[in-house]
Amino acid sequence: QTQDMIVDGVQYVNEAYNSGKKLISEGANAAMLDVDFGTYPFVTSSTTTSGGIATGLGLAPQKIDSVIGVVKAYTTRVGWGPFPTELTDDTCGGMVERGAPGTDIGRHLQEVGFEIGVTTGRKRRCGWLDIPVVRYGNMVNGYTSVNITKLDVLDQLDEVQICKAYTINGQELAPGVMPSTIDELDRVEPVYETLPGWKEDISQCKSYDSLPENAKKYIARIEELTGIPVSWVGTGPEREAMLPKGF
Repeated sequence: QTQDMIVDGVQYVNEAYNSGKKLISEGANAAMLDVDFGTYPFVTSSTTTSGGIATGLGLAPQKIDSVIGVVKAYTTRVGWGPFPTELTDDTCGGMVERGAPGTDIGRHLQEVGFEIGVTTGRKRRCGWLDIPVVRYGNMVNGYTSVNITKLDVLDQLDEVQICKAYTINGQELAPGVMPSTIDELDRVEPVYETLPGWKEDISQCKSYDSLPENAKKYIARIEELTGIPVSWVGTGPEREAMLPKGF
C-alpha cells in the first residue's frame, strides 16, 4: 500500500528544483538544539539549522535562495539547560528561584503565549529576548531576514527588556561569540536594555504601519542589535496576523 509513495528523495527534490518549482524546507526544533552547534548535551539528534538542507535533503548549498529565521518576540526553551534570560520558576517548569524578580512576567509570557510543548505537554521556560542567541543563529544559518512572532504576548507589559550582550567575569563577549561549554554558558550575565511597552491590543492591527509606535521601536531595535532585517511580524495565531514589513 505504501510502495507507490516511496521515492528516491534526493533525486525527487533536485528534479523539482531543476524544473523550476519553488521549494520550502522547515527546520525542526530550534537552532540552539542543533546536534553540532547547539547547547550540547541539551540538543536533539539531528541538524536543525539551514545546513540540514544539504545534509538532510541532498540539495546543494548554492541552490538555497533565502533563509528566514523564525524568532519569538521573547525567548523560550523546553527542557533543561542554561537559559541566561529565563524568568520562569519551578511553578512554571523553570529554574529561576521561586518568587524571584521577574517571575511574574515569566508566568505571563507562558500563560498568554500558551507556551506548552505540543508533543511533550511540558511547559516551556520563558524569558526576555536573547540577542546573542539570535546573532549566533544568524552566524550559523545565514538569515536573509527574520520573522518576529508573538509580539502580541508583550502587549500588557509596562516595559520590555532585551538582552543585548553577555558578560563573563565582567568581560563582555563579542557579537556572535557563544560560550563553548555548558558551564560557561551557565555563568554568563545578561546585559539588558529596557524599552517602554505599548500597552495596546495589537491583535487587530492589519498592517505593520498600524502598530503602536513603541511596538515598532521594539522591532527596529531588534534589527539594529542583530543587523538582520525583519520581514514579518506576528500579532496573533491566525495566518492573517502575520504582518508583512518588507521582504
